[in-house]
Amino acid sequence: MDGDEPVTKQDIPSAGAFFADNPERADLEFFGRIAHNDRRGFLKGAGLTTLGTMLGMAVPFHRNYPQGMIPAAFAEDDVLVGKDGLTLLNDRPINAETPAHLLDDAITPTNRHFIRNNGVPPTDMDAATWQLTIDGMVDNPMTLSIDDLRNQFEVVTMALTIECGGNGRAAFNPPAKGNQWTLGAVACSKWTGVRLKDVLEKAGVQDGVVYTAHVGADTHLSGDPDKLPISRGLPIDKAMTDNVLIAFEMNGDALHPQNGAPLRLVVPGWPGSCSQKWLTRIYLRDQVHDGPKMTGTSYRVPNRPVEPGEKVDKADFVIIERMPVKSLITSPQTNTETGRSVEVRGHAWSGDRTIEAVDVSMDFGTTWQKAELDAPVNDGAWQNWRIDLEFPQAGYYEVWARATDSDGDMQPFAINWNPKGYLNNTMHRVALRVA
Repeated sequence: MDGDEPVTKQDIPSAGAFFADNPERADLEFFGRIAHNDRRGFLKGAGLTTLGTMLGMAVPFHRNYPQGMIPAAFAEDDVLVGKDGLTLLNDRPINAETPAHLLDDAITPTNRHFIRNNGVPPTDMDAATWQLTIDGMVDNPMTLSIDDLRNQFEVVTMALTIECGGNGRAAFNPPAKGNQWTLGAVACSKWTGVRLKDVLEKAGVQDGVVYTAHVGADTHLSGDPDKLPISRGLPIDKAMTDNVLIAFEMNGDALHPQNGAPLRLVVPGWPGSCSQKWLTRIYLRDQVHDGPKMTGTSYRVPNRPVEPGEKVDKADFVIIERMPVKSLITSPQTNTETGRSVEVRGHAWSGDRTIEAVDVSMDFGTTWQKAELDAPVNDGAWQNWRIDLEFPQAGYYEVWARATDSDGDMQPFAINWNPKGYLNNTMHRVALRVA
């Protein structure tokens, strides 16, 4: 994490330990639960709704449930409830990634979408009472319910790629502080909502607006109500593009609680931190937004190449905007045994651009074969690719993949180091044992 360093798994071995050490806080963070005075049941209906959603059914005797006890259904899953196969990196805040082979779907299912939190999710995620304020440098400040968004603006559904700016940080040497993401802090789900552009146009964007500023309902890890865990923004030109959504559905259903329910921004191709979760306010400014995680070195990289381990002055950092060209091999899974013939497949994406080619090598980069590449299903979606490989004989192989985007940028073989461990887009490799 940036700014406030997260509690890592070295500090808290498991979510179960979090429940043991701080049960009331764990109830609040994982389920949005506040118990009755007798420390049983659910004082707020939203917490019960969240639990029911995560379990997929009602809890008939919920009034008897003791506060701070982890439900047995979640005890073996480190309370990544509603998720399947994710790897938990931090308990507080919750951060979890998806192994590459579980991202094989063309559209990422909700239960495979990674989680990147900066603070504690809100206790009340009731879509019926949720409100979004649009203000700042606008002609007509507005406060809108989710029903208002549905009824007053065109509702659209788009497949949009979200990737954490630190995806791949674990490969940096010297190591960079923060969540040690490997490959799985990326996803491309279908999001339903309204265009941010349409909402801002109705509010009336004033002359001189430079940046948006976003506020969510999550709270700071310190518990200080006057501190925001994160508040980032966008240049106004980016905010006014057609694929930036205020989303209230994910894959045809309500948003997952850990993915921003009931309302969030989705800003494809830019760092996932721009896609504010639990969205309550957007205000327009005549300067670059300076909220938490917008200043210093947060989501910034040096303005020049630097040597590994080099100390860089804060004045020499620039804000990350578009994410770089990248590809991912999702099948076969690395370190598996295959036959002499195998289909290799995956995804590729590149910020605001499209992918022109994906090439695959089985001989350590000596020769390359061009993969079959699908067009994006819409602007902002990753592109799916596949290739049939024939291995000449049994043995150990590595399959490498590299993508080239519409501006000619190609994935590198070696990492460009930076102090915060952002933007790792090196070629993905999987190890195969061919029988």
